[in-house]
Amino acid sequence: MSKLLRLSTLFKILTLICLCGLLLAYLTPFVHPNTLKILPFFGLAYPIILVCTLLALVVWIFAKSRMVILIVLVLLIGGKLHFRMFTLGSNESELPAEEKILHVMSYNVRLFDLYNNDIEQRNKNKDSIFSYIASQAPDIICFQEFYHQDRPTNFSTRDSLVKLLQTKDFHERYAHKLRGRQNFGVVILSKFPMIAKGDVMFSTQGDRDFNYCIYTDIVKNQDTFRIYNVHLQSIKLQEDDYSKFSDNAVKEEPKSMFRRVIDKLRIAYPKRADQARRVMEHVRTSPYPTIVCGDFNDTPMSYTYHQFSKLLIDAFRNTSMGIGSTYVGKVPAGRIDYIFHTKDLRSSDFIIQETPYSDHRAISCKIFK
Repeated sequence: MSKLLRLSTLFKILTLICLCGLLLAYLTPFVHPNTLKILPFFGLAYPIILVCTLLALVVWIFAKSRMVILIVLVLLIGGKLHFRMFTLGSNESELPAEEKILHVMSYNVRLFDLYNNDIEQRNKNKDSIFSYIASQAPDIICFQEFYHQDRPTNFSTRDSLVKLLQTKDFHERYAHKLRGRQNFGVVILSKFPMIAKGDVMFSTQGDRDFNYCIYTDIVKNQDTFRIYNVHLQSIKLQEDDYSKFSDNAVKEEPKSMFRRVIDKLRIAYPKRADQARRVMEHVRTSPYPTIVCGDFNDTPMSYTYHQFSKLLIDAFRNTSMGIGSTYVGKVPAGRIDYIFHTKDLRSSDFIIQETPYSDHRAISCKIFK
C-alpha cells in the first residue's frame, strides 16, 4: 500500500511539472527571448510537454482523481494556442478564375546539396529539386539557402531555373565568395514583372550570418502584390553538434555536446525575434496586398511566429489540417517554413512536399483576392 502511495505521489509531482512546463510554453509567444532566456526552450518542447500532459490526463481519469480538473483547466488556458501546432482549417469552396490566382512556393534547398561528397548523388538531388519545382509550376518561388555560381560553371542553378520556369524577372541577395565565384543567399523568381525591389536590413546581421530578407512588388494583370522572402537567423548546427543522431560522427561527452547545442539555440532566439520585428515593421508600410514566405527557423509556439501572426494570416492554418511538419533534418523541429498573407487576401490548396530532397520540404499554396 505504501509503495502504491509513493508511486501516486511521484506521478502527481511529474504531472505538476508537466503543467508548469505547459504554462511556460504558453508564455513563449508573448515574451521576448532576452527577457527570460530559458523560455523559448519550453516553446520548442511544447509538443512533447503536451503529449505527456494528455497521457497524464488519461491516467488520472482512470484513477478518478481530482487532478483531472486541474489538467483540463491548464489545457483550457492554452485556448487557441493549441491550434498553432495542430490546425483544422479548410480550403476555399469556390476559387476565382485561374488568371486571378497566384501560385506561390517557398523552398529552402540547402544549397542544392552542394557539399555532398558523392557527386552523382548531389547532381541527382539537384535534378530532383528542379523536377519537383517544374511539376508544381509556381508563379512565384522564394528560395532560401540558394546557391548560384557565376559563369562558367557546370553547376548551373539560377539561370537553369529561370529558363525552366520561364520567369520574367528575379531578385536576389547573396554573400559572395570570390574564390570559386560562389553566391549563397536568397532569391525570388517571378513569372510576372517586378516593378520594385528591395532589402530589409537586419541590425543583428553578423559577418558570418547569411540570413536575409528581400522583397519585390509584382504586377499580375491589374493587381500589384508585395512579396517578401525571409530567411531568419539560423541555429548553425554542424554535424558534430548533433553527433548523437549520426552513426558516423565523432563521439563526444553527451554533456558537452548538449551544452553546445543549447548555447547555439540561446544565441539564435533573440536574433530571430528582433529580425521578425524588423520585417513586420517593414510589412506594415506596404501599400499593396502582401505575402511573406520563408524559413523562419522557429516553431508556431514562438515569439518569432507571433510577430507575424498578429497581423498576417498563416496560409497553412487557413487551409490545411494536421501538424504540417516542414523540417526533416536530424533534429526534429516540426513546422518552421511558412507562407503568410495580409487579411485582404485569401488562400487555398496548401501543399507540403511529400518526398523531400533537402532538409526542408517545399511549401506552396494558391493566393487570391
